Amino acid sequence: MGVSERPSGPAGPGDRRGGQDGDDHDRTPVDELIAIALADTDPDGPARWQAISTLQGRGDLETFTVARRLCGSSRPAERVLGADILGELGRDRPFSDRSLPVLRYLAADELDARVLYSVLIAFGHLRDRRALPSVIDLAAHENPTVRYGAAYALPHVMGDPPDPAGLAALRRLATDPDEDVADWAALGLSLSGHTPERGGSAAGGEVEDLGGQVLDP
Repeated sequence: MGVSERPSGPAGPGDRRGGQDGDDHDRTPVDELIAIALADTDPDGPARWQAISTLQGRGDLETFTVARRLCGSSRPAERVLGADILGELGRDRPFSDRSLPVLRYLAADELDARVLYSVLIAFGHLRDRRALPSVIDLAAHENPTVRYGAAYALPHVMGDPPDPAGLAALRRLATDPDEDVADWAALGLSLSGHTPERGGSAAGGEVEDLGGQVLDP
Protein backbone atom coordinates (compact mmCIF):
# COMPACT_ATOMS: atom_id res chain seq x y z
CA MET A 1 0.00 0.00 0.00
CA GLY A 2 1.52 3.26 -0.95
CA VAL A 3 2.05 5.76 -3.70
CA SER A 4 4.91 6.13 -6.09
CA GLU A 5 4.56 9.85 -6.64
CA ARG A 6 3.70 12.65 -4.27
CA PRO A 7 0.54 14.59 -5.11
CA SER A 8 1.05 17.64 -7.28
CA GLY A 9 -0.82 19.94 -9.64
CA PRO A 10 -2.74 23.19 -9.62
CA ALA A 11 -4.96 22.21 -6.71
CA GLY A 12 -2.13 21.31 -4.33
CA PRO A 13 -2.24 22.07 -0.57
CA GLY A 14 -1.28 25.71 -1.10
CA ASP A 15 -4.43 26.32 -3.14
CA ARG A 16 -6.83 24.77 -0.65
CA ARG A 17 -8.55 27.77 0.86
CA GLY A 18 -11.87 26.19 1.75
CA GLY A 19 -11.61 27.09 5.43
CA GLN A 20 -11.11 30.72 4.54
CA ASP A 21 -13.15 31.32 1.40
CA GLY A 22 -15.91 28.72 1.53
CA ASP A 23 -19.34 29.77 0.27
CA ASP A 24 -21.44 30.21 3.39
CA HIS A 25 -24.62 30.21 1.26
CA ASP A 26 -24.05 26.81 -0.35
CA ARG A 27 -26.28 24.42 1.56
CA THR A 28 -25.76 21.35 -0.60
CA PRO A 29 -26.26 18.35 1.69
CA VAL A 30 -23.06 17.09 3.29
CA ASP A 31 -23.53 13.56 1.96
CA GLU A 32 -23.91 14.90 -1.57
CA LEU A 33 -20.67 16.89 -1.29
CA ILE A 34 -18.87 13.81 0.06
CA ALA A 35 -20.12 11.80 -2.90
CA ILE A 36 -18.87 14.47 -5.33
CA ALA A 37 -15.45 14.51 -3.69
CA LEU A 38 -15.14 10.72 -3.75
CA ALA A 39 -16.27 10.51 -7.38
CA ASP A 40 -13.28 12.63 -8.47
CA THR A 41 -10.50 10.07 -8.19
CA ASP A 42 -7.76 12.65 -8.84
CA PRO A 43 -6.46 13.67 -5.35
CA ASP A 44 -5.93 17.18 -6.72
CA GLY A 45 -9.04 17.23 -8.91
CA PRO A 46 -10.99 20.52 -9.11
CA ALA A 47 -14.39 18.94 -8.46
CA ARG A 48 -13.01 17.16 -5.42
CA TRP A 49 -11.50 20.29 -3.93
CA GLN A 50 -14.51 22.47 -4.70
CA ALA A 51 -16.63 20.07 -2.65
CA ILE A 52 -14.02 19.98 0.14
CA SER A 53 -13.80 23.78 0.15
CA THR A 54 -17.54 24.05 0.62
CA LEU A 55 -17.44 21.58 3.49
CA GLN A 56 -14.48 23.29 5.14
CA GLY A 57 -16.12 26.69 4.85
CA ARG A 58 -19.10 25.56 6.89
CA GLY A 59 -17.03 24.64 9.93
CA ASP A 60 -20.00 23.01 11.65
CA LEU A 61 -20.47 19.97 13.85
CA GLU A 62 -22.21 17.97 11.13
CA THR A 63 -19.24 18.31 8.80
CA PHE A 64 -16.77 17.44 11.56
CA THR A 65 -18.78 14.34 12.49
CA VAL A 66 -18.83 13.12 8.89
CA ALA A 67 -15.10 13.81 8.44
CA ARG A 68 -14.28 11.93 11.64
CA ARG A 69 -16.36 8.98 10.43
CA LEU A 70 -14.50 9.01 7.10
CA CYS A 71 -11.18 8.84 8.95
CA GLY A 72 -12.30 5.50 10.40
CA SER A 73 -13.36 4.04 7.05
CA SER A 74 -11.91 0.82 5.66
CA ARG A 75 -11.37 2.60 2.31
CA PRO A 76 -8.15 4.63 1.95
CA ALA A 77 -9.85 7.17 -0.34
CA GLU A 78 -12.36 7.96 2.39
CA ARG A 79 -9.66 8.27 5.05
CA VAL A 80 -7.78 10.67 2.77
CA LEU A 81 -10.92 12.74 2.33
CA GLY A 82 -11.60 12.84 6.07
CA ALA A 83 -8.08 14.08 6.80
CA ASP A 84 -8.25 16.66 4.02
CA ILE A 85 -11.47 18.09 5.45
CA LEU A 86 -10.23 18.21 9.05
CA GLY A 87 -7.06 20.12 8.18
CA GLU A 88 -8.93 23.33 7.33
CA LEU A 89 -12.37 22.87 8.84
CA GLY A 90 -13.77 26.27 9.74
CA ARG A 91 -12.35 29.76 9.53
CA ASP A 92 -10.79 29.68 13.03
CA ARG A 93 -10.29 25.89 13.20
CA PRO A 94 -13.05 25.45 15.84
CA PHE A 95 -12.62 21.67 15.86
CA SER A 96 -8.85 21.60 16.22
CA ASP A 97 -8.94 20.04 19.69
CA ARG A 98 -11.24 17.27 18.45
CA SER A 99 -9.46 16.78 15.13
CA LEU A 100 -5.95 16.30 16.53
CA PRO A 101 -6.64 13.00 18.33
CA VAL A 102 -8.30 11.60 15.18
CA LEU A 103 -5.36 12.61 13.00
CA ARG A 104 -2.77 11.41 15.51
CA TYR A 105 -4.50 8.02 15.66
CA LEU A 106 -4.26 7.78 11.88
CA ALA A 107 -0.61 8.85 12.00
CA ALA A 108 0.18 6.03 14.41
CA ASP A 109 -1.72 3.16 12.78
CA GLU A 110 -2.09 4.02 9.08
CA LEU A 111 -0.26 2.00 6.40
CA ASP A 112 -1.33 3.85 3.26
CA ALA A 113 1.18 6.52 2.23
CA ARG A 114 -1.41 8.77 0.58
CA VAL A 115 -3.47 8.84 3.79
CA LEU A 116 -0.38 9.66 5.84
CA TYR A 117 0.50 12.46 3.41
CA SER A 118 -2.95 14.01 3.90
CA VAL A 119 -2.65 13.66 7.68
CA LEU A 120 0.68 15.50 7.60
CA ILE A 121 -0.68 18.30 5.43
CA ALA A 122 -3.58 18.59 7.88
CA PHE A 123 -1.12 18.86 10.78
CA GLY A 124 0.66 21.64 8.93
CA HIS A 125 -2.57 23.56 8.40
CA LEU A 126 -3.65 23.17 12.03
CA ARG A 127 -0.27 24.53 13.22
CA ASP A 128 -0.60 22.84 16.59
CA ARG A 129 2.57 21.87 18.45
CA ARG A 130 0.80 18.85 19.92
CA ALA A 131 1.14 17.18 16.53
CA LEU A 132 4.95 17.36 16.65
CA PRO A 133 5.63 13.83 18.02
CA SER A 134 3.53 12.31 15.23
CA VAL A 135 5.28 14.37 12.57
CA ILE A 136 8.74 13.50 13.90
CA ASP A 137 7.87 9.79 13.78
CA LEU A 138 6.67 10.04 10.18
CA ALA A 139 9.73 12.05 9.12
CA ALA A 140 11.61 8.73 9.20
CA HIS A 141 9.03 6.87 7.08
CA GLU A 142 10.32 4.67 4.27
CA ASN A 143 8.06 6.29 1.67
CA PRO A 144 9.36 9.62 0.28
CA THR A 145 5.82 10.95 -0.19
CA VAL A 146 5.27 10.67 3.56
CA ARG A 147 8.63 12.29 4.31
CA TYR A 148 7.67 15.09 1.91
CA GLY A 149 4.52 15.68 3.94
CA ALA A 150 6.60 15.72 7.11
CA ALA A 151 8.98 18.28 5.60
CA TYR A 152 5.96 20.50 4.97
CA ALA A 153 4.41 19.99 8.42
CA LEU A 154 7.47 20.32 10.64
CA PRO A 155 8.08 24.10 10.30
CA HIS A 156 4.42 24.70 11.21
CA VAL A 157 4.35 22.54 14.35
CA MET A 158 7.86 23.00 15.82
CA GLY A 159 6.81 26.05 17.81
CA ASP A 160 8.72 29.28 18.45
CA PRO A 161 11.45 28.86 19.47
CA PRO A 162 11.52 25.58 17.54
CA ASP A 163 11.56 22.34 19.46
CA PRO A 164 15.10 20.85 19.24
CA ALA A 165 13.82 17.39 18.26
CA GLY A 166 11.65 18.87 15.52
CA LEU A 167 14.49 20.99 14.23
CA ALA A 168 16.78 17.95 14.19
CA ALA A 169 14.19 16.00 12.18
CA LEU A 170 13.90 18.83 9.67
CA ARG A 171 17.68 18.98 9.31
CA ARG A 172 17.77 15.24 8.60
CA LEU A 173 15.12 15.68 5.92
CA ALA A 174 17.21 18.44 4.35
CA THR A 175 19.79 15.75 3.52
CA ASP A 176 17.18 13.23 2.34
CA PRO A 177 18.11 11.12 -0.72
CA ASP A 178 14.86 12.23 -2.36
CA GLU A 179 15.54 15.62 -3.96
CA ASP A 180 12.02 16.98 -3.50
CA VAL A 181 12.00 16.08 0.19
CA ALA A 182 15.44 17.61 0.73
CA ASP A 183 14.54 20.79 -1.13
CA TRP A 184 11.34 21.32 0.83
CA ALA A 185 13.02 20.67 4.17
CA ALA A 186 15.88 23.03 3.32
CA LEU A 187 13.33 25.70 2.38
CA GLY A 188 11.54 25.17 5.69
CA LEU A 189 14.80 25.54 7.59
CA SER A 190 15.70 28.71 5.76
CA LEU A 191 12.30 30.34 6.19
CA SER A 192 12.45 29.41 9.88
CA GLY A 193 15.74 31.27 10.21
CA HIS A 194 18.02 28.23 10.18
CA THR A 195 20.68 27.17 7.71
CA PRO A 196 20.71 23.72 6.13
CA GLU A 197 23.81 21.65 6.78
CA ARG A 198 26.62 21.84 4.25
CA GLY A 199 26.12 19.35 1.48
CA GLY A 200 22.35 19.50 1.90
CA SER A 201 19.75 20.63 -0.59
CA ALA A 202 20.42 23.37 -3.09
CA ALA A 203 17.21 25.08 -1.99
CA GLY A 204 19.10 26.90 0.74
CA GLY A 205 20.92 28.94 -1.88
CA GLU A 206 17.69 29.92 -3.55
CA VAL A 207 15.60 30.95 -0.57
CA GLU A 208 16.61 34.62 -0.72
CA ASP A 209 14.73 34.88 -4.01
CA LEU A 210 11.48 33.85 -2.30
CA GLY A 211 11.08 37.09 -0.40
CA GLY A 212 10.23 35.36 2.85
CA GLN A 213 7.03 33.85 1.49
CA VAL A 214 5.45 31.02 3.43
CA LEU A 215 4.79 28.43 0.76
CA ASP A 216 2.79 25.21 0.49
CA PRO A 217 3.92 22.18 -1.53
